[in-house]
Amino acid sequence: MTSPLLEIDHVTKRFGRVVIAEDLSLAVGAGDTVGIVGPNGAGKTSLFGLISGDLSPGAGDISFAGRRVTKLDAAARCRLGIGRTYQVPRPFTDMTVLENVLVAAQQGGGLRRRASYASAVEALERAEITGEANLPAARLGLLQRKRLELARALASQPRLLLLDEVAGGLTDPEVAQLVQIGRGVNAEGTAVLWIEHVVRALTPVVSRLICLAGGMFVADGDPAAVLANPAVREVFLGSEVTASLSGGTLTSEVDGPGDTP
Repeated sequence: MTSPLLEIDHVTKRFGRVVIAEDLSLAVGAGDTVGIVGPNGAGKTSLFGLISGDLSPGAGDISFAGRRVTKLDAAARCRLGIGRTYQVPRPFTDMTVLENVLVAAQQGGGLRRRASYASAVEALERAEITGEANLPAARLGLLQRKRLELARALASQPRLLLLDEVAGGLTDPEVAQLVQIGRGVNAEGTAVLWIEHVVRALTPVVSRLICLAGGMFVADGDPAAVLANPAVREVFLGSEVTASLSGGTLTSEVDGPGDTP
């Protein structure tokens, strides 16, 4: 049996009395596409922090590509192949788009010279932001900033890409564009773990959906089955939301502000 690419083993994290992860266990295989939904404050972004190394667990272990990474910092995990985006893009506004992506390739991916330029150019192409390569990042609108955020993550050449609400604040056509990019990244072999409040952005892409609430996994499995789960409807969707699927797209939309750590 093939070992999982990412394995979270009974991980717990608390800030004082606030529990953000309670005995969580999760396995993600190479090439998987997994969506994560849940109410505000559920601990979704904090889960990404535990995976990427921005946060250290109070208990439990995290392994990546067969290596225990629990005590490694974010930079070391990035170089092993864990890349992520953040809910609110914060590019280096006094740098160009290309320079931003080069920083990610060199400092995040550990690449040098020609290899870093090649990775940066490829990332710009995959995120479909090549035309803005020489613009100052300060001049970008929200969609282009999100594309830049994605390009920076891709420039580190991740084996696992963590997407944190890339669809938030965008119009339907803009969301559709990012969904297509996400599909393409996964089709090239990168595993994708995607947090999203815009549920319709997830359902066409992911093969597995997880609901997180109160720092615990409430449901995990086929997206349609998870969204129809009474426990999920109670904690996230609400009684007035129809969780039926049509053509792989959720018929009802749930939008909300970003998750908090």
